[in-house]
Amino acid sequence: MTYDPASANPLAGNPLETRADMSRALLALFDPLLACFSNGNARVTLNGGGAHFDRAAADLEGFARPLWGLAPFGAGNGDFAHWHRFAEGLANGTDPAHPEYWGTVNGRDQRMVELAALGFALALVPEKIWEPLDARARSNVIAYLKHARQFDYADNNWKFFRIFVDIALDRLGADFDRSLTRKYLEELEGFYIGDGWYRDGNVRRIDHYIPFAMHFYGLIYSKLVDDDYAKRYRERAVLFARDFRHWFAADGATIPFGRSLTYRFACAGFWSALAFADVEALPWGQVKHLCLQHLRWWKDKPIADRDGVLSIGFGYPNLLMSESYNSAGSPYWAFKAFLPLAIAEDHPFWTAKEKVPEQAPDIVSQRHPGMVIMRAGGDVVALSSGQENLQMRCGTEKYAKFAYSARYGFSVEADERAFALAAFDSALAFSDDGLHYRVRETNEEAKIAGEVLFAKWSPFADVDVETWLVPAAPWHIRLHRIRTSRPLRIAEGGFAIGRRDFELDTLSASGGIAYAVGEADFTGILDLGSSVKRSGLVQKAMPNTNVIVAKTLVPQLRGQIPAGETILVTAVLALDDPAALSSAWTRPPKAPDIATLEALVREKGVTVSAIEAPGQMP
Repeated sequence: MTYDPASANPLAGNPLETRADMSRALLALFDPLLACFSNGNARVTLNGGGAHFDRAAADLEGFARPLWGLAPFGAGNGDFAHWHRFAEGLANGTDPAHPEYWGTVNGRDQRMVELAALGFALALVPEKIWEPLDARARSNVIAYLKHARQFDYADNNWKFFRIFVDIALDRLGADFDRSLTRKYLEELEGFYIGDGWYRDGNVRRIDHYIPFAMHFYGLIYSKLVDDDYAKRYRERAVLFARDFRHWFAADGATIPFGRSLTYRFACAGFWSALAFADVEALPWGQVKHLCLQHLRWWKDKPIADRDGVLSIGFGYPNLLMSESYNSAGSPYWAFKAFLPLAIAEDHPFWTAKEKVPEQAPDIVSQRHPGMVIMRAGGDVVALSSGQENLQMRCGTEKYAKFAYSARYGFSVEADERAFALAAFDSALAFSDDGLHYRVRETNEEAKIAGEVLFAKWSPFADVDVETWLVPAAPWHIRLHRIRTSRPLRIAEGGFAIGRRDFELDTLSASGGIAYAVGEADFTGILDLGSSVKRSGLVQKAMPNTNVIVAKTLVPQLRGQIPAGETILVTAVLALDDPAALSSAWTRPPKAPDIATLEALVREKGVTVSAIEAPGQMP
């Protein structure tokens, strides 16, 4: 049989419509890991790649992360034949005298992350992995968990990890300092900013960690513990669901944005957690559809290696877009999507008929992440005022572009010394030597005024840029006012679409215009009357830069700006319809008036929550 990368995906061919389908998907994803378990079952080694932490922690990650799906499966009476491996692995991994010991936590440590999954499993299915242990093994497990929890956890969603360990210790009847639990519960409250939204710590970014971490853990907590925090977590999840549903396109794709995208269908984890916690934030048929439709979107993507082990990457194997903390076991946080397997077949999540959520307005403003969400054909586009992440690899591309698309994703750059070759999709780049370049990395100011976004930023110390983003569905408009003390080269890109082999795509570029027509998509960029002339170019982007497809085409406008003030006005269009060339593309929007935009932001602009420091929120 000919090898086809998509058919190696364990989800391939699964209709993913029922509880039985989801159970089958979970086991199909887990089974390829069996060959990678160590002799003592405490470690799962998936390949030779490395993360910034040690190999023992990486192998613990491979062992622990599948439990986010397996524990719910066991709690829901799923038939799983390998619990003995997890019981034995837990005993050996926490035994300092065993050769497969996971290592001692002696400070902020990746092991803390993985112990949350173990805590969750110990709380949910103690009969599978705790009750089979002898007294010595139980003592080691308790000692290991208690030792780890005394150290300081990262000041973000990690605080939930100690709470999950504490839930397990409580259920196992251990003696421990409960004031530490209360301390972290209270500190997590400091990340809440309103309307169901959190920050993931004291950072200027709001990404998928809000649904698949902050809310995910809060909802699980609310099912396992009955207190005031649980009540709050449930109320906030209802508010958040109303906004988060707009991040999903009709085909199930969600907007790829931010870090840790290799967790893939963990992006459905929020909808799964609502089911687990029995919180009907939207009608059950809609929650079910959002969850399963997202899983279905992944079915035909080449996301696994030949043996069915999930790769690091998003739409395909791609180390370039990964984080320094991604080991080969990292992608198995995707198992967070399988929480509904804990609930019975007769739960309304399973009995409800799937229902597509009501058609969203064409344009939805979201102050907290600083986004204007726009429908464009079958796509969902988030215009973004610009968040920041200067700590992570490609953090600028993951957070600071002008637009992010569920269909076209975004690209990371492969070489910071390749101004002529760079993708620059949904970005404006500046170069003073034609080789090195700067794009927006952070904002001095970011505001939202109705449906208009405004940002003030500086690519160089002596260059100031003001950017207004205006939705004109299915188009969007970018207006930039640039002040520079010296001449610079510039490049601005539209959306990246898949590029076919054998040069089968249609490429067109002329003065102020560039577009490409692919097999199923159109993408174009158009100058709407800038103060300088720009020339069109369709960039054949370097391979493996886009997060969804490996080879892409990006329409760009390139030129030069003089010292002084320059105004750039750009219209961008991408649609899942090659015929857009003779329809939507022929009807570009009109250039907005800069004075009108300035007045709008001055009178109605509010600072985007994502860039506010905690404590500054009204």
